[in-house]
Amino acid sequence: MFLPTTKEEMKKLGWNELDVILVTGDAYVDHPSFGVALIGHYLVSKGYRVGIVGQPDWRSGRDITRLGRPRLFFGITAGNVDSMVANYTASMKKRRNDDYSPKGEAGRRPDRATIVYANLVRRYFPDVPIVLGGLEASLRRFAHYDWWQDRIRKSVLVDSKADLLVYGMAEKTVLDIARVLEKTGDIERCKELRGVVFWSSKKPDDVIELPGYEEISVDRKRYAEAVKMQLLLTDPFRSVRLCQKQDNRYVVQNPPELPLEQKELDELYLLPFERRVHPFYESMGHVRAIDTVQFSITAVRGCYGSCSFCALTHHQTTHVVYRSEESILEEAKQLTKHPDFKGIISDVGGPTANLYGARCEKRETQGQCARYCAFPSPCERAVPNHSSFLDLLRKVRSIPKVRHVFVSSGIRHDLVLSDPSGEEFIKELVQFTPGQLKLAPEHAHPRVLKLMRKPPAELFLDFKERFEKFARIQGKERYVIGYFVVAHPGESEKENDYLKRFIQNKLGYKPQQVQIFTPAPGTLSTAMYYSGIDPFTNEDVFVERSLKKRNWMKENIVGFSRRK
Repeated sequence: MFLPTTKEEMKKLGWNELDVILVTGDAYVDHPSFGVALIGHYLVSKGYRVGIVGQPDWRSGRDITRLGRPRLFFGITAGNVDSMVANYTASMKKRRNDDYSPKGEAGRRPDRATIVYANLVRRYFPDVPIVLGGLEASLRRFAHYDWWQDRIRKSVLVDSKADLLVYGMAEKTVLDIARVLEKTGDIERCKELRGVVFWSSKKPDDVIELPGYEEISVDRKRYAEAVKMQLLLTDPFRSVRLCQKQDNRYVVQNPPELPLEQKELDELYLLPFERRVHPFYESMGHVRAIDTVQFSITAVRGCYGSCSFCALTHHQTTHVVYRSEESILEEAKQLTKHPDFKGIISDVGGPTANLYGARCEKRETQGQCARYCAFPSPCERAVPNHSSFLDLLRKVRSIPKVRHVFVSSGIRHDLVLSDPSGEEFIKELVQFTPGQLKLAPEHAHPRVLKLMRKPPAELFLDFKERFEKFARIQGKERYVIGYFVVAHPGESEKENDYLKRFIQNKLGYKPQQVQIFTPAPGTLSTAMYYSGIDPFTNEDVFVERSLKKRNWMKENIVGFSRRK
């Protein structure tokens, strides 16, 4: 079912008022890949009445007041992507289109949407609690470097004057907030919950204090230290309370919510999603973001990767949870009944699809240890058994009315090559690839890869050779293409030319998937970009900050192929 977006839709459901209203910078797409749909349906399944306001006009109260006053709270998110990343290119230019908006029109979400929407709600509903969430809020929960203004900004919680911030995926935390407010009506009681960030006029007891806002605004090394502490001290199983002074108050982060159990993840993804754009927004024009995910299945949450530039690692954490085979097969059967289904399941995966079936008992009880799971090489405890993922894919493919099943999300080729059953997986993966298998080597130069926390380029070449060999044997045109990032900290002209020669001499195709590194808030790579050091080694890191030179680095990679 669609969650209501108007009072007329509320009446059809027999609802006179809503308990929670979720505000998002995206058009409302009722699909589990969209955070508000996931949170909204989860709350409804627990007995709460939830409405959604997508892309409200922030210049008036017309949209934000459309559903009336919620009984418990407003939940606010900028959407699936940080609003500044959504609105600007890596060259600092305004984007011309937005896949999360009707007709792909840019300009339907404001810059720093979380703050703007919170101020909008406060203007029209001054006494209703405001809870921030989503990727933008999560990665801006402490003082952070903002590339677009080239300065340190305070926590989005402070700037927005909201009551609470939830970080991570936050399903259980949001439900706990609803239950506490239902029972007590006191937002202060919610400050005891896991997964919550709040502000306090006094420094709480039993906290570890990060370098403060004023300190990191003038000392880049202290900023790097603050980011390092956040990354090391925010593990669900061994985390502590953190705080950071900002002016005359403290931003306090409680330990994160515990990862969902498998049965909880199963329950979540079998909720009654429409897997369509809400008619109110579809009537304004098609929302392209649904196209690639409409008939995809989330099998895995979390990623062992810990890539330096990845925001998703910090949002979903490095703790991997995977759904039961029964749950995934049931979802696949449900997809075949959808009126738009044409027999193709576009993806069975997650942040890293081939982590399905991966378990580390030590990690599940003691949290992340000092060694990274996949860097500099995969830990023997972290290598998944790919045979279980293959069995799952075969069973999904055997369901009546399913013609093709593809794996389109991330594959960690280093994990495949570390698994004794990996060769069989590569051979079979040819059958589950839609023409091109997209992998993310990201770079080729050893120093840049080390700073990115990515595996050596030789492993990418090894995997590519094996995959394409099996494709030829099976008589199929299947190829591996790579995603690459330029202008990442550590890359100068020398490293950029190294990447260029690697693509010319080793890959033999024209690179299309080349991105310029964007210093998004909260990541380790952004800390390197701002500070000029690696926070974990204190070694100096070269950083290319010139927009002109950053653009040249991309042209140096993609341009040579046009001149060949």
